[in-house]
Amino acid sequence: MMGLSGDDGSLANPHGVPAHAGRGHGQISSQSEVNMSRKRMPLWLQGLAAVALILALGAGPGGVAAQPPGVDIRVNRVVASGLDRPVLVTHAGDGSGRLFVVEQGGLIRIVEDHALLPVPFLDLSQLVISGGEQGLLGLAFHPEYASNGYFYVNYTRVEDGATVVARYSVSAADPNVADPGSAVPILTVPQPAPNHNGGHLAFGPNDGYLYIGMGDGGGAGDPDENAQDVATLLGALLRLDVDGGTPYAIPADNPFAATAGADEIWDYGLRNPWRFSFDLDTGDLYIGDVGQAAWEEIDYHGAGTPGGVNFGWDCREGTHDYEFTAECAAATLT
Repeated sequence: MMGLSGDDGSLANPHGVPAHAGRGHGQISSQSEVNMSRKRMPLWLQGLAAVALILALGAGPGGVAAQPPGVDIRVNRVVASGLDRPVLVTHAGDGSGRLFVVEQGGLIRIVEDHALLPVPFLDLSQLVISGGEQGLLGLAFHPEYASNGYFYVNYTRVEDGATVVARYSVSAADPNVADPGSAVPILTVPQPAPNHNGGHLAFGPNDGYLYIGMGDGGGAGDPDENAQDVATLLGALLRLDVDGGTPYAIPADNPFAATAGADEIWDYGLRNPWRFSFDLDTGDLYIGDVGQAAWEEIDYHGAGTPGGVNFGWDCREGTHDYEFTAECAAATLT
């Protein structure tokens, strides 16, 4: 899982990672202390490479794991330590400079002025089943968080492992503590298996809609064919208007807006879109889709391009045939 962390639970501050967190995305836009020499590559790819390299720093204090040829990376500062299975780092876009760290076990922690605050921002550990690919997996702050105090979480529910997306509010008395009684359920999706839960949340920079990554439901090879079935929300990227209705409205330009059971889908044909990110300059979307065994994908959806893109799983893994059927041959795969 994504860490930006070492084996000791410490959080490193990576220089060169694009500032794509302006509206609650899982990237960092603060000063940092990692020195990196890079080959010429697009800016967005530099950012992905930086994150990948941070993940490789598993040697613990004083050591650096093996690095790809031609890349030199050194961590000169540990921003925070004492974290338990951090899976996401983001900020609130409120100008406070705080970092919010999501721990898989159900806590959201705050790093402020290079120190981990002792009291969690929010404790959902009693609601979350955690371990393997389950847990508290996603966090996104509303684009107007500075004025409305809303943020959204994605976790697997302890009772049955279902995916839950819920809205919470910051406490009126303390900006470093959320109100645990403010939960507003947004979406619940049953999960047939404890893996491939997706989990990421982000607000689109151009449309202000909430995007949700959903895995295919688990099991090797997508045995239930969920990713190619637009009658299920599994194996898809969802797109909701959380400001237009209760608990949400369907954007009119969602590709299956008139199709019962598929209204929320923006793109599909995904195995496990664990993380995705928007380019805030262009609005382009990049999706990290975890592969089955041989190939990983970075999927691209350009800003202004209609939804309904089929990224091909399980017809293909990457650009290679996986279970390529006659139905796959008749489909338009990206």
